[in-house]
Amino acid sequence: MWHIAKRELYDNLSSLRFALTTVLLLALMLTNGIVYLREHPERVQEYRDGVAEHQNRLTSQANESLYKLAEQGPGYLLNKKPSSLRFCAEGGEPFFPSYVLGGYGRWGRSDFESFWILEYPSVTPNLRNISPDVTKVDWGFIVGYVLSLVALLFTFDAISGERERGTLRLMLANSVPRHTVLIGKFLGALISINIPFALAVLVNLLVISTATGVHLSTEAWGRLGIIFLIALLYTCLFLALGLLVSARVQRSAVSLVILLLIWIVLVVFTPNTLASIVGGFSPPMSSDEFQERSTQLEDELNNLLFKYYLHPEDTREDAIKKIQLGGEYVTKDAAQQERLHAILLKQQISQMSQVRAVTRLSPVTIVQHLFESFSGTGFERHLQFLENVQSYARQFRAFIIDTDRADPESLHIFGIRTGMSQKPVVPEAVPKFEDTLSLSKDFNTAAVDLLLLTLFVIVLLSGAYLAFVRVEV
Repeated sequence: MWHIAKRELYDNLSSLRFALTTVLLLALMLTNGIVYLREHPERVQEYRDGVAEHQNRLTSQANESLYKLAEQGPGYLLNKKPSSLRFCAEGGEPFFPSYVLGGYGRWGRSDFESFWILEYPSVTPNLRNISPDVTKVDWGFIVGYVLSLVALLFTFDAISGERERGTLRLMLANSVPRHTVLIGKFLGALISINIPFALAVLVNLLVISTATGVHLSTEAWGRLGIIFLIALLYTCLFLALGLLVSARVQRSAVSLVILLLIWIVLVVFTPNTLASIVGGFSPPMSSDEFQERSTQLEDELNNLLFKYYLHPEDTREDAIKKIQLGGEYVTKDAAQQERLHAILLKQQISQMSQVRAVTRLSPVTIVQHLFESFSGTGFERHLQFLENVQSYARQFRAFIIDTDRADPESLHIFGIRTGMSQKPVVPEAVPKFEDTLSLSKDFNTAAVDLLLLTLFVIVLLSGAYLAFVRVEV
């Protein structure tokens, strides 16, 4: 087996395709590193500015009063922390906003105002085209498109070429088991491809890690190791595919044509076509529909608003009851408006989930999802960010309620100025938003894709073995 693998390796190392592969991968990885170093510091600075603005707003509102802090919330924008591994997978990242809006001031009256709610920007700028952008020169593009094509070019003549030259008959005449020949050729091609790929990866990481504006943590290096292993598994898939087709046809030229057609269908045509088709099946509500429902919900609460207005002849008990009605109006309006935003977000997430489920028929989509999961970008990363935001909103509101209850002078009527504490709050005591990543969650969300990719490899390797066993020499 190792003799066959070494012979395959020596043949590949001395070939033109090996030299071209090395030059191509090095050029792409260098381009990736240079572009990343130009864009990443800007993203980091934008995030830091957003965090500083968030902190300044919290401090200003806390110093004014607890009511003002509750009414305007922790800030207009809650920002997503940029991933230091965005150079690995940026494909779907531009489709997702880097922030969540903290909206308030939908309406304002002389005695009470609308309250802070979470508003979610659209997850995609174009509801009819939600396929990931794969034209970015990141690891996802290099592995998903370039390395898969290279794997086919290294294996299209692995068996059919031996048959044409007559060396396959000579090899099998020496009582060499066919599975030994197949595995030897597979290992030889795998090593041949991974020499230039590993070299290009090392150059890429050397350029990035030595830059002053980039810091890769221990966890980031661990994620890079996982991504590299996924790239190897994906390469094995196309090596197995190349061996399968090469074993089934008589001539190398025919094998190459068939493999190129399969590659175009699986890698280029299927993901984009399926994404466009499925994306149109269940589009979320339009902006006009959203505005109509928002206005309808507000109109339904107007009967509470008419009962609110105070009169000079009102007793204290009457005044407190009307303040309670005003607080009920504000809190109900905020709750149902935030619920409406959550419904729209759920529809958008459902649409994206359907597209991702269907496009898993293509292995390049699977590897793109895996790269995004472990790079901290894309759809799953955005869901984690939304979870962090919603968890923080609950924590922030719980802090407001607990602080108001601690003030004996407050009426403890949430949602209206006269019913809440007017005392300032210590800014350091107010919860701060922190966007975090969880590797365990990334493994859980990537489990299905990892299983599917492994299943693809096993099926194709088994098919290649069965096809080679039936080869007549």
